[in-house]
Amino acid sequence: MSVPALKQLDGVLVLHKPGGPTSADCLNQIKRRLGQKKIGHAGTLDPMATGVLVVLLGQGTKLAGYLSDDRKTYRGRLILGQATDSYDVQGKVLSEAPWQHVDPEAVRSEVLGWKGTMSQEVPPVSAAKHQGKPLYALHRAGKEVPVKVKDVTIFDSQLLSMELPSVHFRVTCSAGTYIRSLAHSLGMRLGCGAVLSELEREASHPFTLAQAHSLEAVLESGDRLHELVLPMTQALPHWPKLVLDREQAALVQNGAWLPTSLFPDYPAQEGDRALMLSADQAPLALMEAGMRTGVLSWVILRGLWQA
Repeated sequence: MSVPALKQLDGVLVLHKPGGPTSADCLNQIKRRLGQKKIGHAGTLDPMATGVLVVLLGQGTKLAGYLSDDRKTYRGRLILGQATDSYDVQGKVLSEAPWQHVDPEAVRSEVLGWKGTMSQEVPPVSAAKHQGKPLYALHRAGKEVPVKVKDVTIFDSQLLSMELPSVHFRVTCSAGTYIRSLAHSLGMRLGCGAVLSELEREASHPFTLAQAHSLEAVLESGDRLHELVLPMTQALPHWPKLVLDREQAALVQNGAWLPTSLFPDYPAQEGDRALMLSADQAPLALMEAGMRTGVLSWVILRGLWQA
C-alpha cells in the first residue's frame, strides 16, 4: 500500500534519537516515510549517543545556527582501563591498563576540574574535516589522521555516581564539545585510559528531552506529524517576538532597517536579537540590533517570509 504524500511542514521537531543509527539515518527515515524533503538538523549526535536531536523542517532549516543558545547538556558514563581509536567503547582497542590503583578522589577531582575553557583534541574517528574530508574517512582508508584541536567551554560538570571502573557524570558545554575527548583525556591523566560507554544529550538548549518524541512515534505519526512539530513562531522560545504593522513588514521584506525606537515596549541594546512577525503572526525575519548611520536599528539576519 502506498503512503499518502504529506505536505512539507515548517518548524522544529525535537527528536529523541535512539542509539545505533546516525543522525543522517534518522533524518532520511523521516524524509522517506513522511515526505519531508526539506529537512536538516541543528547539531549531530554520534551513532552510539541518544537524546535530543533538533530536526529542522521546511522554513525551519533557515534557523540553523540561531536555534541553540550554544549550550548542550549531556549525561554520560565512562569506563577506566582502556583506550580506543574512537575514544569510545565502539572503537578499536589500542591499549589496556589496570585501574584498580586509581584513587576515587582523583577521579572526582578530574571530573569536577573539567569546568572552564580548554583546548580539546578532536577524536581521530569523527566528522571533523581536514582538507575537505572527514577524519573518519581518512582513518578508515588507513591514512594518517592529523591531530586537530579546538577550544571548548565546560560551563558545569557533575559527578553523578562512581563505582569504579564506571564513572557516571553530567556536563553542560559549548556546542561542538566532544564528550569522548573528555573521557579520553581523563584516562590519559589517570594513567590507565578511559572510554566513553554511554552518552545521552539531555538538552540542546532551549530544547530538552521533556519535549522530545521518539523516532518510532514520529515515523508512525503519519498525517498527525504536524502535532509533533513546533511551528516557526515557537521555534525560538528564547527570542523576543516583535509584531510589525503592514508598513513595517513591507520595509523589512525590502531589506530596510527599522530603528529600535519604533518598539518602545522592547528597549533593545546592540547585539540583541528578535523574531519579527507580521500582524497575522506569520514569521518575517530574524533580526539583530546594531548601529546603522548612528541609529540603533533592527537589521535582518535571515528572512523567513514566504515568497
